[in-house]
Amino acid sequence: MTNTAAPALFQPAAIGSLALPNRLVMAPMTRNRAASDGTPSPLMATYYTQRASAGLIIAEATTPNRVGQTYADIPGIYTEQHIAGWRAVTGAVAAAGGRMFLQLQHGGRVGHPDNSGLSPIAPSPIALPEPIHTPSGAQDAVVPLEMSTADIETTIADFVSAARNAIAAGFAGVEIHSANGYLLHQFLAQNTNQRTDSYGGSVANRIRFTREVVEAVVDAIGAERVGVRISPGVSVNGIDEGDTDDIYPALVSALAESGLAYLHYVFADPDQPLFQRIRSLWPGTLIANPNLGWGVPLPEDGGGQAARRLLAGGADLISLGRSFLANPDLVERFRAGAPLNPVRDAHLMYVGGAEGYTDYPTLAMAPTTH
Repeated sequence: MTNTAAPALFQPAAIGSLALPNRLVMAPMTRNRAASDGTPSPLMATYYTQRASAGLIIAEATTPNRVGQTYADIPGIYTEQHIAGWRAVTGAVAAAGGRMFLQLQHGGRVGHPDNSGLSPIAPSPIALPEPIHTPSGAQDAVVPLEMSTADIETTIADFVSAARNAIAAGFAGVEIHSANGYLLHQFLAQNTNQRTDSYGGSVANRIRFTREVVEAVVDAIGAERVGVRISPGVSVNGIDEGDTDDIYPALVSALAESGLAYLHYVFADPDQPLFQRIRSLWPGTLIANPNLGWGVPLPEDGGGQAARRLLAGGADLISLGRSFLANPDLVERFRAGAPLNPVRDAHLMYVGGAEGYTDYPTLAMAPTTH
C-alpha cells in the first residue's frame, strides 16, 4: 500500500484552543456496547483508548434523554451513572494522549418502545419505513408522536443538560447530530417534517429546531466546545430532504457567525458544487467525511486517497469511521504506508463483546487469523 494520505494528514491542527497532533478524526460509530441502562462499559474504554492516536475522537452517538434512544445498548448522558461511565472512558483516553468530543443524538422516529420504554417522538407522525433493531430482533417501526411546542422546548433543554454532563464527564466538547435521518435531520427534511407551525414548511422554519438546539448548547458550554454534523443529500433512515441545495446553505449561514468548534460534513465530495458552496459559507474548521460508499467494502487504502482529495478541496480535518474501527493504529499505518486490516462486517453492531471491536491487531502485534 502506498501512502496516498501523506503528508498533509499528519500536520498539526487546532479546534479552538484544543491542539490536535494530526488531521485524522475518528468518526462517531454506533457499536451497541453500552450496558442496557446506557452506561458506558469498561470495554468501551479499552476500545477508545486503543485509538487515542487520532487527532480527535468523536465518541459514538449518545442519547440526551430516554425518549431519544435509538437502539438497544446505546450509551446515554443523562444520569450520574452515565457521567461516571463516560468519565472512565475520557480519563483512559486522556492518559493515552487522546482528545474526545461526544456526539449527542436524539433518534426521533428512529426508536422503539422496546428499546426506550417510551413511544418515539418526531416532527410529524410519520413512521420510519423500515424495521428497527430491538432486543428481540428486528421489528416494524411504530408511528411516532408529533412533538408539541412543549416537547420541543423540553428536548432543547435536554440537549443543554446533556452537553453540560458531557463536559463534566471529561469531554472537550460535543457534536450535535443533525444528520443521517435522526431527530434534527427529520426537522430539516420535507418528507419527515409536515408541520404547519413555525417549525415546518419554509426553509427558515425547518432549520429552526437545529438552530435553537445549537444556540442553547452554545450558551451553556461555549461555542468553542460545540460542533455540528450534517449530511446533505444522504437518504439513510428514510430521509428525503426535497430541497437539499436550499436548506444547507441557509442552515450553514445561520450557524456561521456562532464561532462553533467545527462543522462536520458527512459523505463529502470536493467536486460537488454544494460542498464548495458550504466551504465558502463556513468560516471555521470544516471536518469532512469522505464518501466511501454505504454498505459496501472499504477501498484498500481505507480512504487515504479520498482524504487527500478533500484536504486539497478545502477541508481542514478528515473523519474516517470503519477504517478506525478495523485499525486502532490507523494514524501509524497511514504514516508508514502499511496494509490495513479488513473490516469484519459480521461484528459491526448488535453482537456485543470484544470480537470485531477491541481485538483488531496493531502493527506491533502478530497478525491474527479470523
